[in-house]
Amino acid sequence: MNEKKYKSGYVALIGRPNVGKSTLLNNMLGRKIAIISNKPQTTRNRILGIKTTKKGQIIFVDNPGIHKPLFKLNEKMMSYVYSSLESCDLLALIIDATQKYGKGDEFVINTLKKVKTPCFLLINKIDLIGKDKILLIIDHYKDLLDFKEIIPISALKGTNLDIFEEKIYEYLPEGEKLYPEDMISDQSLKFQVSEIIREKVLHHTEDELPYVTAVLVEKMEPRNNLIYIAATIFVEKESHRKIIIGHKGNLIKTIGIQARKELEFILQKKIFLDLKVAVKEKWRDSPALLNLLEQQSSD
Repeated sequence: MNEKKYKSGYVALIGRPNVGKSTLLNNMLGRKIAIISNKPQTTRNRILGIKTTKKGQIIFVDNPGIHKPLFKLNEKMMSYVYSSLESCDLLALIIDATQKYGKGDEFVINTLKKVKTPCFLLINKIDLIGKDKILLIIDHYKDLLDFKEIIPISALKGTNLDIFEEKIYEYLPEGEKLYPEDMISDQSLKFQVSEIIREKVLHHTEDELPYVTAVLVEKMEPRNNLIYIAATIFVEKESHRKIIIGHKGNLIKTIGIQARKELEFILQKKIFLDLKVAVKEKWRDSPALLNLLEQQSSD
């Protein structure tokens, strides 16, 4: 009787901004690894999520949304995407079934035509549309690229995610575990903290603010029976700073309370969260700050 070989490898989750990549990652792992927001460009870094089963180990790589870069920040974001396209064993292109095919989608397809890595198409948010529309989307996409599998899913509801996982194992190479069995992500604690704070900022701000906001954790240390965390929220204009602080400091207080509660739940420790908001003009083109932000993801 032939015994099935253990599989392991990397699966890149790719697509335009806001198609549900991070929601999919969180649901595949059964816990929150990536922050969620309805704002574009929520994911800025490569986020690794590791799922270990009896069949194998799948290392999901959640990438920033594919877009044309206008700032050094965006160039850095897209460098993660291009690296994944070449280095991963399998690509999973996620599209939003509720959105019409446009120039952004064409840009993604043309980008994928340049790589030889096997690619799945995941049609997300099928819970929001009828079956007839799903068939039309499949019919449109099947000739655009040589997709190895086309799977309609709902990342939020969990629809067909079991099928997605089964199909992944068919395409992953044979191999031993690449990470310890109990490891779920390679994120540093500083990065997790900064992302949770940024998520709360995104939830409470509108318009252009999500694009011009960054969070740098400058200190994290035990003090008595709690963890002291000092973090700076960077924005590009004084008007942005005033928005985040809010009337009489109400908004920054709300952001701090929500972030602290989530951090206390994750760390199972009392947290003193010291937040400040600073203006740094054109920080998205500042190599010094971008390097600090990147460094905290591995500290």
